[in-house]
Amino acid sequence: SSLRVLVNSFDGFKLLDYFKNGQELVDHVQSDLELPDVLLLDMRMPVMDGLQTMTWLKENQPDLKVLALTVDQEDETIIRMLKLGARGYLLKDIDPDEFELALNRIVDTGYYTNQLISEAYRNEGKAEKYEVLTGREQEFLCYACSELTYKAIASEMEHAVKSHVSQHVDEDPIYYEKLSERLKSILDSIYNQSISIDGVLRMGYRD
Repeated sequence: SSLRVLVNSFDGFKLLDYFKNGQELVDHVQSDLELPDVLLLDMRMPVMDGLQTMTWLKENQPDLKVLALTVDQEDETIIRMLKLGARGYLLKDIDPDEFELALNRIVDTGYYTNQLISEAYRNEGKAEKYEVLTGREQEFLCYACSELTYKAIASEMEHAVKSHVSQHVDEDPIYYEKLSERLKSILDSIYNQSISIDGVLRMGYRD
């Protein structure tokens, strides 16, 4: 295969074996046969996919160095693989020089990181930073994205806001200020592209 040719062209490396799915790898490992210095693992496989295989390896062969090599570039998949013990994550269209560098780094230091991994962790941090929106906040955002002026928005929401605030004003006299700051924070986040309208809608809301 082209992967075998490529890996065998790297100085000091040789592709020892090839498995069609994770279950074939598990059978190989359980047979006490030779294990590689670095295991290249795809995410999309029949019978037993990459995440299932990585979960099994974490429990049964935690010291085996695994480098994910796949077309799947979802942040969630990348993070899950790394948390399960993968030492690096590459896409299949990777430059051969970087591929060789990754293999050498994993052999020498145990890990390889790149921009793909850094961005996945950065995006995860953004997702955790912002709370789920309350019903009032989502309602405000819907109005804010319309052509209504802030005065018109206030008029539309006035009755509900007064009713809502009256339940809290005795116990928290600065509730109005808190609500204003919270909504401003949300709009600032959208403006700075820390969070998108699509992201807001996907998050849903809580009462």
